[in-house]
Amino acid sequence: MEGGLGGNTVPPNSMDKSKVLDVKPLRTLVPLFPEASEGTPFVCVPPNGPFPSGFSPFFPFSGSQGSQSTPDLNQNDFNSTAVPLRSFRAEPNGQNTYGSHKHKSAGSSSVKKKAKRIKDSEFVLTALSNFNPGISLSERDDGNRELVENVLLRFDALRRKLSQMEDARESHSSITKRADLKAGNMMLSKGVRTNMKKRIGVVRGVEIGDIFFFRMELCLVGLHFPSMAGIDYMVNKGDLEGEPVALSIVSSGGYDDDAEDPDILVYSGQGGNASRDKEASDQQLVRGNLALERSLHRANEVRVIRGLKDAIHQTSKVYVYDGLYKIQESWMEKGKSGCNMFKYKLVRVPGQAVAFATWKSIQKWKEGLSSRVGLILPDLTSGAESIPVSLVNEVDDEKGPAYFTYFPTVKYSKSFKLVQRTFGCTCHDACQAGNSNCSCIQKNECDFPYTANGILVCRKPMIYECGPSCPCFRNCKNRVSQTGFKVHLEVFKTRDRGWGLRSWDPIRAGTFICEYAGEVIDEIKARQDGGDGENNEYVFHTNRLYESFKWNYETELVGEEGSDSTEDFDIPSPLTISAKNSGNVARFMNHSCSPNVFWQPIMYEHNNEAVLHIAFFAKRHIPPMTELTYDYGIPHSNETESNNAAYGRKKCLCGSPKCRGYFY
Repeated sequence: MEGGLGGNTVPPNSMDKSKVLDVKPLRTLVPLFPEASEGTPFVCVPPNGPFPSGFSPFFPFSGSQGSQSTPDLNQNDFNSTAVPLRSFRAEPNGQNTYGSHKHKSAGSSSVKKKAKRIKDSEFVLTALSNFNPGISLSERDDGNRELVENVLLRFDALRRKLSQMEDARESHSSITKRADLKAGNMMLSKGVRTNMKKRIGVVRGVEIGDIFFFRMELCLVGLHFPSMAGIDYMVNKGDLEGEPVALSIVSSGGYDDDAEDPDILVYSGQGGNASRDKEASDQQLVRGNLALERSLHRANEVRVIRGLKDAIHQTSKVYVYDGLYKIQESWMEKGKSGCNMFKYKLVRVPGQAVAFATWKSIQKWKEGLSSRVGLILPDLTSGAESIPVSLVNEVDDEKGPAYFTYFPTVKYSKSFKLVQRTFGCTCHDACQAGNSNCSCIQKNECDFPYTANGILVCRKPMIYECGPSCPCFRNCKNRVSQTGFKVHLEVFKTRDRGWGLRSWDPIRAGTFICEYAGEVIDEIKARQDGGDGENNEYVFHTNRLYESFKWNYETELVGEEGSDSTEDFDIPSPLTISAKNSGNVARFMNHSCSPNVFWQPIMYEHNNEAVLHIAFFAKRHIPPMTELTYDYGIPHSNETESNNAAYGRKKCLCGSPKCRGYFY
């Protein structure tokens, strides 16, 4: 360019390599201006003017177009309102800098989407102010099991709340809802995360077999940092060659991976896929591909996360951490697109706990390709449930629990009166989130208690569902606890705690599992049924003392004022349910001092009378074949015999680090 900036140009083919140029760094703290002898005077103009002759304002600092007079250069009224340029995505309304483009009407979809983005940005900024993450700087770098579980619980609580807000605001909108990305970004921005220090091998607090339902969860706990890319890598600071080394990979079906073998994974390199903007091309040995190639020669361990289809929500995926692998070989071959792609063979390090292998076994059971070892009955409910419940014993020769009548719900005697008469809603299709006219939603403090895919949003003193007399559709989302099992359950013999309950499917936090079925009885009959012997685990009490825990979202993160409200339940009168003679699978759930399931009171109208039910929901994500447990609670002092403080106590074998040593 002739003339250049300040005459600083070099004629072609005249580079003098012996001359050292005086180059100033771009990030200088003090602006540098040329001396008068070095060139023309430098003119500094404020963004809002005034502007000398020959200069004009530019967007977004353009002023009013009403005056065309030459500005007074002597006035000193500089008042900059400059903001980052990336904040501006369109010109302000009423202005047309270029004079040739027409603005879209206010009702157009693009204007609405832009307005929504601005509103969401304001919401996030408001929500994140003055928030204490409760995680120290050292804990952010290096985690532990308790911290990893805490971060995941907080993330999912926030995600569920944001989903609830989106469902209420956009029930008829076509805009894609990504509450997981919003929640993840808010958590990252405020330091609610752990294991930020990248590392090869084991991530502290993350166990083999852990499951995740969102890529952001992998990032928050430091298992895999990229939210989109399938290969995570880093460059060692002490590496003189400065070459990348692979840390983890996610195999989720985006490429032609061979992922059927539980011990061997043939992983495809990244890049080269066709998109709307470009055709398929050969993959290049750069970034993640180069990191995998270097890890092959260095023989370092690589974490493997396998992505699978969610059995409950078919449009979603679930990610299972399958442990450490080593890259054994690599090669290049033609892909389905006809272009070259890298292939890497990873072999699982022996001696690790099983994870993906369990999923493959369950898949074979479901498809009838192999029989379940130790199977006693394929369905102990005899068809009473929509999904069969298998009975399995792999421990000893016992053929099943003591006889009982399977009944899927709670039974009230005619003499038992819980609350006064009530009435259902008048919705004639499905109850919609955000519908303030629905009486059932009004009972829930005008919040729909479940997300669009049937996940419980928050623990509440009481949840009100639509009942049999409500005219809304049978598949209304406000009938979650009445639609039966969502997962394939199994009653199995434990090694030291009798019979237990677990699931073949992965369970997402907030998923309904089952209700506690049985006969509602009074306290006197409860003593007669349970006695002080071995059968009192078949009696459920609502009035016991339960260890409090935080499961709901943090109000400060969603821009609400902090609240001292508890998550304690508000039950009109104590309820005791006996499942000794009749009940469902809930009677087999064992106690744990660190349970993965909690109970929630739910009420819905039946024949104009309010009926109370006890529903169980997943407290956190639960991997397949993990025993389902809840806290049995501790009796009040008036429930124990005055002369025997250990009345009804049993030794607890839950194995939790927080085990109380006993339960009732």
